[in-house]
Amino acid sequence: MSDKTELPIGIFDSGVGGLTVVRQIRRVLPHEDIVYLGDTARVPYGTKSPATVIRFATEDTRFLVQQNVKAVVVACNTASAWALPTLECEFQIPVFGVIIPGAEAALKHSKTRRIGVIGTSATIRSQAYNKAILASDANALVFSQACPLLVPLVEEGRLDDNITRLVLEEYLTPLMLNRIDALVLGCTHYPLLKGALQQVAGPGVSLVDSAESCAAYVREKLEALQLLARERQRPGTIRPFVTDEVERFGDLANRFLGSQTEQVWRVDLPT
Repeated sequence: MSDKTELPIGIFDSGVGGLTVVRQIRRVLPHEDIVYLGDTARVPYGTKSPATVIRFATEDTRFLVQQNVKAVVVACNTASAWALPTLECEFQIPVFGVIIPGAEAALKHSKTRRIGVIGTSATIRSQAYNKAILASDANALVFSQACPLLVPLVEEGRLDDNITRLVLEEYLTPLMLNRIDALVLGCTHYPLLKGALQQVAGPGVSLVDSAESCAAYVREKLEALQLLARERQRPGTIRPFVTDEVERFGDLANRFLGSQTEQVWRVDLPT
């Protein structure tokens, strides 16, 4: 067994949304230590160019590697879509994204192979989910919708009010007209809108939570690499870092995770 098993798992996102991935990884791997980086100074990534997203993601990953993590989870759909190949080439430790697990889960949940994907403008522009789904099943039909207003609504805590419902109806109507039976939540903020999304989409549509599928994927891959902390009996710790807004992050972290983290630290990322 490698001595790397005792090292933490590194997870980064452009802001607080990646805490939905932390929560799911905590659920399936309760004894693993986690180092989380929220790049709150540069959020959102979803409106940035691919080159900028790749640069930011490389800096985020480099910071986590300096914290001596055994693997990095890119909890940001936009960064997974654009930066994953670069990160896999540049760093010597395993790097996992949310796109492939989400695509695999969508195909499992869809009976008709008519799949909807919602995400940030950059994630949808990348067509990463379309490519991943069609690589597994060329007969699938994928319908995508950029939803730029959803992240601000989640960050404002407007998870199920009239404005949110109207915005969701506007975004989901074209997908429903295409008779989808599975909807990929292609942004880590969107699981917080599950209740409202399900009401708008209706009971005939399965919601695919990319945070949930990512956590199962990470557990499977770390097990295969013999990197799980099998001997540890205590609950894992969560050590959070942010690049801005320490106090706001601390409040949101407790709400998103349903549990306390260690003290939140502010860091400047070297470019």
